[in-house]
Amino acid sequence: MSKSFLSTMKKISREIEKSSRATAREKERQLRNQMRTAREAERAQRAYERSLAAEEKVKKKLYLESRLAEVDNLNEILESKIEALSTLLISAIDKDTKIDFNSLLITPEIPPFELGGLDTFPLPPKKENYLPAKLNKLIAWINWFKKRHENKLIQAEKLFLQKMKEHEEAVNAQQLLINQKRLEYDEQVKAIRSKAEAENTEIKNLADAFEAGNPEAITAYFQLVLMNSEYPTEFSKKTKIFYIDESKQLLVEYELPEIETIIPTAKLYKYIKSNDKIAETPRPDSQRKALYLSVIAQIVIRCLYELFKADEKNYLESIVLNGFIDTIDKSTGNRVRPCIVTVLAVKDDFNSLDLAHVEPTACLSHLHASVSKSPSELAPVRPILELNMVDSRFIQETDVLSTIDQRQNLMELSPSEFESLITNLFQTMGLETKLTQPSRDGGVDCVAFDPRPIFGGKVIIQAKRYKNTVGVSAVRDLFGTMQNEGASKGILVTTSGYGKAAYNFANGKPIELLSGSNLLYLLKEHADLDAKIIIPDDWKDSFSE
Repeated sequence: MSKSFLSTMKKISREIEKSSRATAREKERQLRNQMRTAREAERAQRAYERSLAAEEKVKKKLYLESRLAEVDNLNEILESKIEALSTLLISAIDKDTKIDFNSLLITPEIPPFELGGLDTFPLPPKKENYLPAKLNKLIAWINWFKKRHENKLIQAEKLFLQKMKEHEEAVNAQQLLINQKRLEYDEQVKAIRSKAEAENTEIKNLADAFEAGNPEAITAYFQLVLMNSEYPTEFSKKTKIFYIDESKQLLVEYELPEIETIIPTAKLYKYIKSNDKIAETPRPDSQRKALYLSVIAQIVIRCLYELFKADEKNYLESIVLNGFIDTIDKSTGNRVRPCIVTVLAVKDDFNSLDLAHVEPTACLSHLHASVSKSPSELAPVRPILELNMVDSRFIQETDVLSTIDQRQNLMELSPSEFESLITNLFQTMGLETKLTQPSRDGGVDCVAFDPRPIFGGKVIIQAKRYKNTVGVSAVRDLFGTMQNEGASKGILVTTSGYGKAAYNFANGKPIELLSGSNLLYLLKEHADLDAKIIIPDDWKDSFSE
């Protein structure tokens, strides 16, 4: 074998070895690159996971903060609501409650006159837009072209005149629409002004009637006073009011809210992280009932305060307020309307109270109010005076209609007839009556017995046919007679009314004062007797005050 062959084989072997090493190095390099890429991908994945974890942590933190903020907001609302309920009375003190009739006058709101684009008229057509192009000078001398151009001018003129006519018709039609809209707008404005004028006339008439002491206007005025009072939205403020002119007494039936409507069941809200829920700590029933009783007391006292303060004309001497709840009896499913508080307040005595420092329930007790032992359970009390006992048929001596009224006038009865009437009335009402000797003042004294167990007993009834207001001495005399006779109750009935001193003395005592309108109601309700009270001009009270 020659040297050259061996040399060539070695050279080939070296090249193969060299190539093999290069290939190995390349594979090693590629492997290192793959490993580096894998490490970088792993680092990137770990960084991404750390980023996600951090982002999730931030999200959880923000969510927790939002839930805690939600709880704080609920507790703030709850606290604000309790604060509002606790300060119903104090928040109303020193507010001006009188109604300024001028402030009720309406300023008519006149809408702007809008044409909705009708005030933009279409532009008239331009004649030049319809004329044909001028003839080229090179062919203008040729008759054929010249004739043809003249015909085009004639047609253009006709078309222009037609467009002008259409434009004029469109403008006229648009102007008619504008005129029609103007007429409709003027009618609308006239109607708005007329309605406002009519309402303002009613308000002025009401103001004049109020100034003149009209009972219906006085009733409407005090209705407005209570409607104008600001309460939380859950309060209905529904009222029925009647002014009893003969005794200058205002009878108010006020619809009170239910405990479920206004007293929160929660004492505190808190966030439970384990189940991601907001839970409420229940407010104890004792706290809810105590707060509800306080709210009821505050409403009653506040109503009395607002009405008396608004009485700048001194139309009121006393107020009887009955607080009712209109609800569903859960035991029967029937709608019920129990009276849960009733109070008679005399103006002078009430105005002597320092309401900024009273405790509401204690203040009601001081006013001799009758309050339900369990208002939250709708336990009723008997109203001092019911609205349906105030009969609108009580006719003033100046009432022209009385001349054609055929009902029996109580003032025309003989003393014995009047005595029998009163006796029979209370017998019909369930009392066992015994008529006594006629009283010196032309009235009647009657000893009666209420046969009901526990609630019954001896009752002294006195009735006085008076023209003038019954004073406090008559009530004192009745109370003295009750004590002498050992009676459990006294009833004083009159054809007129009572003064504030009489109501003040009777307040808190087992005495009922029934005015002329009450007597008429009782006669109709229990004896089916339509009567009237028309006092002759020459009538003189024997012992009137």
